[in-house]
Amino acid sequence: MAVECSRRCIQRRDRLCVSVPVCACVTRGGCGAEAASHLGTEVAEMRKRQQSQNEGTSAVSQAPGNQRPNNTCCFCWCCCCSCSWNEDRGDSSGRTTHTTKLESIQVIEECQNPTADEILSWAQNFDKMMKTPAGRNLFREFLRTEYSEENLLFWLACEDLKKEQNKKVIEEKAKLIYEDYISILSPKEVSLDSRVREVINRNLLDPSPHMYEDAQLQIYTLMHRDSFPRFLNSQIYKSVVENITGSTSET
Repeated sequence: MAVECSRRCIQRRDRLCVSVPVCACVTRGGCGAEAASHLGTEVAEMRKRQQSQNEGTSAVSQAPGNQRPNNTCCFCWCCCCSCSWNEDRGDSSGRTTHTTKLESIQVIEECQNPTADEILSWAQNFDKMMKTPAGRNLFREFLRTEYSEENLLFWLACEDLKKEQNKKVIEEKAKLIYEDYISILSPKEVSLDSRVREVINRNLLDPSPHMYEDAQLQIYTLMHRDSFPRFLNSQIYKSVVENITGSTSET
């Protein structure tokens, strides 16, 4: 006679379930004491195994170096929670501000207020805008919203390097520019093709004020063709134009 089996879930206090096979004839009073004894043995063995596993897990979690803060979760890698690890990661990976070893270009450039004609002329001439501190500051503000401020910072750093004549200072600044904007390990790495990178690597053997000239031109062209059209259509530029034209019409 075939034995029909069902499954029974034994609920424990720690909400772990032990699902064991139960002979159907036990519930009908068949198989007698032998079946009941076999069932009891299986359940006892499973409970012992789960208890030993739980104790092992508890010991690992309480070991030094393996403790988690109370507000952490076990899925921090997915960035879906607000635990302390994720908060620290957000602080370090946020790109709202750019820190650089080249302190001279961290701050906004000092400049005089541009005239209405100057602001309107920027829309017609990217080169003219880039030659004025006020134009660069406004463009930099826009690039920051697109998380591409490093392009302008790199260009400014190259311009600053071209003014140096002291050999020691040139070597120091060239190295800092490389670490900040060329190295693949830098969070502010600019986008350059392999040919330009090879030229830079060769130039590092004997740094000069114009060693980044090819790279600077490539980034300048990128800003002109890619970022500048969006800048002209941005609310940042439009609001400045509206304020200037409004104040001019009132006078």
